[in-house]
Amino acid sequence: TRVVNFAHGSFYMLGAYVGYSLMQVLPGMVGFWGAILLAGLIVGLIGVIVEICVLRPVYSAPELFQLVATFGVILVIQDLALMIWGPQDLLGPRAPGLKGVIRIMGEPVPQYDIALIIITPFVAIALWYLITKTRVGTLVLAATQDREMVGALGVNQAWLFTGVFFLGCALAGLGGALQLPKGGADLLMDFSIIGAVFVVVVIGGMGSLPGAYLAAVIISVLNVFGVTYAPQSTLVLMFVVMVIVLMFRPFGLLGKEEIAGEHGQTGEPERPIKPAGNRMRLLVMAGLFILALLPFYGGNFAVVLVTDIMIFCLFAASLHFMLGQGGLVSFGHAAFFGGGAYAAALFVTYADTPMELALVLAPICAGLAPSCTCALWLCHARGPRQCATSRGDGDQHQTHSMGRLYLCGHHGGARGRAVRLLQGQHLP
Repeated sequence: TRVVNFAHGSFYMLGAYVGYSLMQVLPGMVGFWGAILLAGLIVGLIGVIVEICVLRPVYSAPELFQLVATFGVILVIQDLALMIWGPQDLLGPRAPGLKGVIRIMGEPVPQYDIALIIITPFVAIALWYLITKTRVGTLVLAATQDREMVGALGVNQAWLFTGVFFLGCALAGLGGALQLPKGGADLLMDFSIIGAVFVVVVIGGMGSLPGAYLAAVIISVLNVFGVTYAPQSTLVLMFVVMVIVLMFRPFGLLGKEEIAGEHGQTGEPERPIKPAGNRMRLLVMAGLFILALLPFYGGNFAVVLVTDIMIFCLFAASLHFMLGQGGLVSFGHAAFFGGGAYAAALFVTYADTPMELALVLAPICAGLAPSCTCALWLCHARGPRQCATSRGDGDQHQTHSMGRLYLCGHHGGARGRAVRLLQGQHLP
C-alpha cells in the first residue's frame, strides 16, 4: 500500500493478547491452532477499522503524515491493551503435541521451533503466489504504481488497499499469536519488534517479498551471532548491516530502483520563506521583553512552566527545520535532544563549566559529530529508508539512557510514557 505503518508492531502485540485470551477458552490442539487463526482474523478486522478511519484520509499526504498518524495509533492501542489486559506479562500455553525437543547435531531444538520453521516458508510462498500469480496481486501492483489509473479502469482501489491492509494486519496478528508459547505477551512487544521489522524491509527492498524473507533470515542469524559472541552489540550490528547495504544497494538487496517522484504526490510547490515584516518583529520583541520580565514578576511555577514550553518549542522548531527545510525524515532526532542534555551535564559536573558556557558547548558536541556521521549514512537513503536509518541512531541512544522508560506501562499508560520521553526524564 506504500504506507509507512509505524503501528505494525501494535497489531503484532494485539495478536498475542487476543490469541492468549482465545486460548483460555478454546482447549486442546484444535483450540490452540484455532485461537491462533482467529487472532489473526480479529486483528485483521481491527486493521480494517484503522485503515478506514485513520489511514485512508492521509493516503495522498506525504509519508511523514502517515508516520505521525500511525504513531498515534500506537499510543491508542497501548492504552487499550493496558486497560484490558493489565500491565503484567502474560505467558502463553505450550503448543499441544509440540512440548518436547529434538537434538540436531547434539543441540536441543524445541519441536515448536521446528514447526515454525516449517510453517514460515509456506506463508512466504502463499504471499508470493498471491502477489505475482493472481489477478488480485496484479491489481495491487498496478494500484501501487498509479492508483488513479486503476480507479479509472473501474477498480475500487480504496477497498483494494483496505484488503491489502487487512492481510498485512492479519499476518502481524498471526505472528504475535504464534510466538505466545515462546515469549508470551507484554506491552513492550510492539516497540521491541518494530525496529527490526523496519530494518528487514529496508534491507530486503521496498515491495520485495523474497527480499524481506532473505533479510529476515540474515537479521535472525545476526541476532543469534550477537547474543552468543557480542551480547552488548546486538542492536548495533543490525543497524550497521543496514547501513552497509544502503551504501552499496540504496534500494535494498532485491528492491527495484525507484524513479524520482514515481510514488510522490504532486501539488503546488512550497513558497519560499519571506522575511518577517515590521509587525511580526514588533510582536517578537514584545514577547521577548515579557519573557525577560517573567523571573522578576512571576512565581516559580510560572518560570518552570514557561521554560518547559520554550524547550518544547525549540525542539519542535529544530525538527521542523530538518523535516520541512532540509527534507530529511529523521526519526532519531530525539537522540540529539538527549545528547545535548548529557553534554551540558557532563561539562558542568566534571569540568566545572559555567552553565552559560555549557549551554553553548552542548549543542556543538551533541550535534556536530553525530550529525556528520548520520549525513554520511543517510546520503544513500530516501523516504522510509531515512526513517529506519535515523531510527537506528535514536535506538542506540535510548538503549542506554531512556530504554527503561517503556518498562513503566502501569504509570500513566503509553501517553504518559511518550510525554516523559519528550521531556527527557529518566527513570531510576
